[in-house]
Amino acid sequence: MLMRTDPFRQLERMTQNLFGGEGTLSRPAAMPMDAYRKGDEFVISFDLPGIPADSIDLNVERNMLTVRAQRAAETDDQIQWQIAERPRGVFSRQIFLGESLDSERIQATYDAGVLTVRVPVAETAQPRKITVSGGDQPQQIDA
Repeated sequence: MLMRTDPFRQLERMTQNLFGGEGTLSRPAAMPMDAYRKGDEFVISFDLPGIPADSIDLNVERNMLTVRAQRAAETDDQIQWQIAERPRGVFSRQIFLGESLDSERIQATYDAGVLTVRVPVAETAQPRKITVSGGDQPQQIDA
């Protein structure tokens, strides 16, 4: 049998249960993420360990990316919990996608508990060279 006594963790768990901090439909729990730009795309990775891929929902509306996922609680009456520290319920995160991103071509993959969302930079936001003519020779200037 696993036993661990941590009065502060027990107090935190009781507070979460009382005030809905574990992620309910009315108040979703947060999910950790990393975001970075690599070349001509933004990559956002969300940690969602133990969540089935079919319970992940991605929506884009007016440049707002919403990620929702759910880890269901065990409902078997035969289970006698010894330790239950992993959060259960609904997880949600919203990210504003700037005007320079192409929300029409978003791609997402889910592997080993990590949801990876790739958002390409819009063509209009890509750096380009502009030719400036003046005098005898046209010159190129980086924009």
